[in-house]
Amino acid sequence: MTRFAVLGAITGLVATTGYAFSADLPIAPEPVDYVRICDAYGARFYYIPGTETCLRVGGRVRTEFRVRNFGEAENAWGDRDSDGYQWRSRGYLYLDARTATEFGTLRAYIESYITQTNNTSSTTLERAYIQWGGLLAGRNGSNFDFFTGYGFDAQIESYSDRKTNQAAYTFGFGNGFNATLAFEDNAERATSIGLNGGTVSYGGTRIPDVIGALGVTQSWGQAQIMGALHQVYPNASYNGVTCNGEDELGWAIGAGVEVKFSGLANGGSVALQAAYTDGASGYGTTGWNSRITDAVWNGSSTQTTKTFNIFGGVRLGLTDTIQTNIEGGYHTVEGGTAAYDFTQWSATANMVWEPVEGFIMGPEIQYRDVDFSNSSGLSDGYELYGTLRVQRTF
Repeated sequence: MTRFAVLGAITGLVATTGYAFSADLPIAPEPVDYVRICDAYGARFYYIPGTETCLRVGGRVRTEFRVRNFGEAENAWGDRDSDGYQWRSRGYLYLDARTATEFGTLRAYIESYITQTNNTSSTTLERAYIQWGGLLAGRNGSNFDFFTGYGFDAQIESYSDRKTNQAAYTFGFGNGFNATLAFEDNAERATSIGLNGGTVSYGGTRIPDVIGALGVTQSWGQAQIMGALHQVYPNASYNGVTCNGEDELGWAIGAGVEVKFSGLANGGSVALQAAYTDGASGYGTTGWNSRITDAVWNGSSTQTTKTFNIFGGVRLGLTDTIQTNIEGGYHTVEGGTAAYDFTQWSATANMVWEPVEGFIMGPEIQYRDVDFSNSSGLSDGYELYGTLRVQRTF
């Protein structure tokens, strides 16, 4: 009875004082920031916790076995100092951040990749720009370029496809019509200066390129007309000869159209583009033979190089998982003096299998033919390239 009395007294004391052991108290949960889905800009965006900014993260892994030029000798396989094949792997990272503002969407985009080719590694910043309404500033595809290929184009291109630092503004007029005015880095389009039988680099940069484009995008496809101004700035020496002539104003004009069609399991499209350049050969194609110039120093003056370029392609969605692409281009060069004249044409074909969405594989074959003028002293030739690619985008 005495023990019961003591226990009762302790219980009453606890009830009176509000005392309890810490183990009996409930534990307050830690605050949790849950990831919220952001569907304002499409699939796979989510809000960065604590902000109103939506972010999308993506990536790509690509590996390919590249058989280098095995065409007419002297080719990569005949030169013991050249790689007959390249085994290349590449990893991409994509970051896309968007925030709604009263003046339109504020966007920051980054696309970068690391490449390992045989035993050589490199890092590339492909795109990095800020976009606010119609304003875009940073590194992105050139506003002159329209058709940039259907195939892998793993080793050569028939078209112009250049990423460049730029400041651009696009005006939208409704119904898919738009106009763009841009300033782009001159150095990205500078090819070379012909001098005393060889080619040399430009002098320093002075003036950015100016680009203007008018375009339309509708259900049937898209079209664009475009123009560019490009400063040619010679200042170099080669074989004891110095080129320090006055700079010239180069220019380029072009037009392109892409039309979609049905009738196949997964549809298709056809594209065609033409461009004429005068002192701005880099706008004709980014797949030129190394003989290309923007101008030639003839000993007393700078003569600009003129080119005509036509290229295009066809994409065929043969089944829901198999696609084939065929494309090519023809290019003529009037190189300031006859010694730098040549014609070039190329073709690419591949077959792509996509057994799972975002996962593709397939082979590609590419051909390029170059015919030099007799006065150049160079021999005509052709090149062949083969590539087997496996790629996963996520």
